[in-house]
Amino acid sequence: MGFFGKIKEKLKKTKEAIAYKLNKLFTGGVLTDDFYDELEMALISSDIGAETVENLMDNLRDVIDEKRIRDTAEVKDELKKLMIDILDENPVPEYEYPLVLLVAGVNGVGKTTAIGKLAKKFKKAGKSVTIVAADTFRAAAADQLTVWADRAGVRIVKHAEGADPGAVVYDAVMSAKSKNTDVLLIDTAGRLHNKKNLMDELKKINRIIEREYPDCMYLNYIVLDATTGQNAISQVDVFNEAIDIDGIILTKLDGTAKGGVVLAIAGQLGVPVVYVGVGEGIDDLEDFDSREFIDAIIE
Repeated sequence: MGFFGKIKEKLKKTKEAIAYKLNKLFTGGVLTDDFYDELEMALISSDIGAETVENLMDNLRDVIDEKRIRDTAEVKDELKKLMIDILDENPVPEYEYPLVLLVAGVNGVGKTTAIGKLAKKFKKAGKSVTIVAADTFRAAAADQLTVWADRAGVRIVKHAEGADPGAVVYDAVMSAKSKNTDVLLIDTAGRLHNKKNLMDELKKINRIIEREYPDCMYLNYIVLDATTGQNAISQVDVFNEAIDIDGIILTKLDGTAKGGVVLAIAGQLGVPVVYVGVGEGIDDLEDFDSREFIDAIIE
């Protein structure tokens, strides 16, 4: 079905929430101050975020003046182009191998599931993959990861519950180097109620990888639950205090009307959305495509 087919089907809730508000505005007619006000409110209420909407509206007014657009029906295409520009401003990393992806995120966002889907995606691309169970705090985290590793047909490195996460990562790195593994996917804890310990733990893992595996491409991704809307942005801010976030995996996009948060993430955080989860199956993790995303929510 491809990204567009899946995303169009799964983004129905977001499309309905945004399209209902916008279609009334883009029916043709003279541009007025009321039109701009209504458009701005429609975008803000679609979880695009006030800051991003303000920049979007400023740029839209400039384009409209420059092109001397006078009809509201012509505004839609210009709005879509500007939205795509926001999403494309932060390019997705081009992978080099060996690759280490540290996957962060608060508990409950679908991090374990996302790692399993990522493992399958890399495996289908012909890469050797090892999952690293470095969330040794949460009960049964390693067991859940093992189930996903088995589904994806990849190796897993794990220690006993309560073990030092840094030791797990160290062993995984040594194993990856000896076996010439293409991809390491590191699961990490997400217990924000114990924030300082969590951030110290993430910093320690970063230091181990940078010291022991200097030849790898090393990226930090964060998993965000699209249904949390604007709260997702504050989660990135918290994790950025400990590690530099290089990309976002957005889960549960199929179950929310708050898909507009994708634009808020790109506009406010300067971090690219790399993957989107559009279902529960192991193959339901898609490379993010900005143009197809915007086309799916604004026809």
